[in-house]
Amino acid sequence: MNAPPEPHSGWTFLTNHARVLAVIADDNSVRMRDIAARCRLTERAVQKIIYDLEQDGYLSHTRAGRSNTYKIEPGKVLRHPSESGLTVASLLSWLVQDEADRKAPPAG
Repeated sequence: MNAPPEPHSGWTFLTNHARVLAVIADDNSVRMRDIAARCRLTERAVQKIIYDLEQDGYLSHTRAGRSNTYKIEPGKVLRHPSESGLTVASLLSWLVQDEADRKAPPAG
């Protein structure tokens, strides 16, 4: 059995919804327990976030046996008024680029 996620206090730049979406974008057949581990959330919290994302049309899933395959709607616009025009695809591309930059060896 996995240990509960390490608690975090204080604010962060990304929401848990964005973190879950980024993990799914990285692997569309990822298990909920793996999403929870990577995002440092409980599986129940991940279930709720996936439900929210599906209810608002950002995400859908198909079930094959005991596994889910997720589909992200890349053209869906983010919810906050100050992010009008910013799509899920543009958010995810920024996160992917940032991850690639962090993994790349330093220039020079």
